Amino acid sequence: LTAALAGLRVGPGDEVIVPAYTWISTAAAVVAIGAVPVIAEVDESLTLDPRDFAAKITKYTKAVIPVHMRGTPCAMDEIVETARLKNVSVLEDVAQADGASYQGHRLGSIGNAGIFSLQFNKILTAGEGGMVITDDEKLHERALMYHDVAASQRDDIPRSESFLGTNCRMSELQGAVMLVQLGKLDAMLTDSRRQKWSLKQSISDAVESKTAGFRTLNDEDEAAISLVFYMDSPNTARYVARALYAEGVGASVLFTPDNSDYHVYYHWSPILNRQYWSNQGPWDWAQREVTYSQDMCPRTLDLLGRAVHINVSPDLTDQNVEEMAEGINKVLYSL
Repeated sequence: LTAALAGLRVGPGDEVIVPAYTWISTAAAVVAIGAVPVIAEVDESLTLDPRDFAAKITKYTKAVIPVHMRGTPCAMDEIVETARLKNVSVLEDVAQADGASYQGHRLGSIGNAGIFSLQFNKILTAGEGGMVITDDEKLHERALMYHDVAASQRDDIPRSESFLGTNCRMSELQGAVMLVQLGKLDAMLTDSRRQKWSLKQSISDAVESKTAGFRTLNDEDEAAISLVFYMDSPNTARYVARALYAEGVGASVLFTPDNSDYHVYYHWSPILNRQYWSNQGPWDWAQREVTYSQDMCPRTLDLLGRAVHINVSPDLTDQNVEEMAEGINKVLYSL
């Protein structure tokens, strides 16, 4: 993320819009590059709300990071169109949606650049590390220089445009592992999508009659790593999640105030309190006052507090799915 932001020439004095629901790394990368994160609401897809993104743009906005959260694509047509009109760069965070597509285009290839995480909890992993993809040669050169302090010595980078970066290089071993993992991606997606479709079909009647509905999908060609439905209140959502867990279904509510989770802006205390490692930081260099509060994105907190989340995996067997569906139907029809 920081390398891609450097590639986009984001730095001190700039603002970058990030969604209120994403792993804190998205906002932390903005801080690390010296810019200020501006937090925007998510909608029923649990991805960046295009309307709130548009509302949060100022003359200091340099980029937006739409995060394809829990495998589901953002509404990229609206986001890209707004960004184009306002001269805002688009950096796709595809850390949780490897291989998914939006309107026939692979995620990460729609904006100015896309990033992927290879951390051990992700769809594909090399243990740790990440990737930046782009079709912009200059952006690529700058990201390359940022990620490798010695990159400026490369023959293919003009000396007049070189700068000192850091060291964010993956090892050759991790790269070799990742190349093998990439070859498995399409088969993994096929299995996950098949099992999620089967589970969703098996519980659709119960969800339709007993809940506030499934999470909105901006494109069915998602990564299919999770299934989410909404209850009418946070208390009901917590009850359902506990009951599902008792039935052997791994379920959780996506937000509770007392359960610290860095996926929700509410718990980003280093950001909300504008804490930095030195006496001065991005907020001191900002061109306007940017403030935060735990209640600044009420719609996000409402949606996440009512959202019951169930993990889906390509490793699920047909029997696993049948047992999960049985447990979900039992709990929902008991309401």
